[in-house]
Amino acid sequence: MQKIATKVFIWASIAFAIIGLLMVVTTSPESDGPNIILLKLLFTTVIVILTSFALSIAGKYLNGRS
Repeated sequence: MQKIATKVFIWASIAFAIIGLLMVVTTSPESDGPNIILLKLLFTTVIVILTSFALSIAGKYLNGRS
């Protein structure tokens, strides 16, 4: 399970970087704010990153304990 959580963490981190860059590139000074869809995707990746990180750490320290 720890390996799966680590892979999810890596892919979510990559997605976070890409979405963050898209937000920076697509937001203009004349706009009212960031693109809402990209903002929701960014927050979704943050939730996935935090959850997978917690699972990875928990799997590391609880390995072998039931």
